[in-house]
Amino acid sequence: MNTNNVPNQYDALLGEISTQILQSRYRAARLVNRELLLLYFAVGKRLSEKIALEKWGAKIVEQLSADLQKGLPGLRGFSRRNLFNMKAFADEYAELEPVFRHEADTQYDADQLVQTPSALIDALPMNLFLSLGFSHHTLLIDRCKDLTERVFYLQKAVANQWTHDMLDWQIKARLYHTQGHMPNNFAQTMPDVIRETALQAFKDEYLLDFINVEADDERVLEKGIVQNIREFILKMGTGFSFVGNQYRLLVDGDEFFVDLLFFNRQLQCLIAVELKRGEFKPEYLGQLNFYVNVLNDQVRLPHENPSIGILLCREKKNAIVEYAFQGFSTPMGVATYQLSPDLPEHLRNILPDPESLRKLLD
Repeated sequence: MNTNNVPNQYDALLGEISTQILQSRYRAARLVNRELLLLYFAVGKRLSEKIALEKWGAKIVEQLSADLQKGLPGLRGFSRRNLFNMKAFADEYAELEPVFRHEADTQYDADQLVQTPSALIDALPMNLFLSLGFSHHTLLIDRCKDLTERVFYLQKAVANQWTHDMLDWQIKARLYHTQGHMPNNFAQTMPDVIRETALQAFKDEYLLDFINVEADDERVLEKGIVQNIREFILKMGTGFSFVGNQYRLLVDGDEFFVDLLFFNRQLQCLIAVELKRGEFKPEYLGQLNFYVNVLNDQVRLPHENPSIGILLCREKKNAIVEYAFQGFSTPMGVATYQLSPDLPEHLRNILPDPESLRKLLD
């Protein structure tokens, strides 16, 4: 026996078995999730019928929840609130009843779903729909009334394995409305093979709600991002890796520093991010263009694509940005950022405005 090949053979076997275990767990989780969706739909439909027929109110639903949990100790997922969520789920997707009925009687096979004429069935990718968790569906029903927007988030959530909290954040960050809409010069500066990927990699606006103070200069903003770099990378999108902040470039004896430097695996290129606390100014692109050129010449590896520059500022006027792009041959984009969301309407009349608060403190 050739013992030299044993480590390689063992590693191959270990990798093969590990993959099979993970795939089996994933299939099992999908099947469990499918069964739960079927159950919740059936319960929600029955509850909806009874409420409509018997004019039941919230107290009956609350009693039903208590009796279910009393009769089935350890039962989870049947709180009063969740029973109403099941009703909303069944009401929202009433047109899918033939699909759910078909699924309840057959083994799961997304390609063999019953073909029932329905605009809703045609619009929803059913294989993805049945693999998304119930709490995700509840969130989408509550927050996304437009079906096209809902399907967008459904597909993203499944593809990226978003948790409920991450899906919630992406909706708050308006990903549907901002992804692919960032003003840029990619059409003039990028090859066709990666342009669409680049467009989808960036958003028009980034919600930096993990920064709790108003950034009065770029360094404060940069510090807040670096201290929460994991959150920032997760919310940047897919494939981003952090290289460093205040990344040093040396040109003819002079030092220059890129605020934030990333690498994106999908694009296979460096991403230079410059932070500006105020409104966009055309001269900012000149500085960013310089950084991107130096990165391409001194840092980029031979197999990597040309670097991209992203300017992140508080405000911008798109017409000014578009004019500012003219004449540059490096790929760049301009996005805005938003810090902690504005106060809810019901609190604005209770808390003093910043000027009044400052006078009180003085």
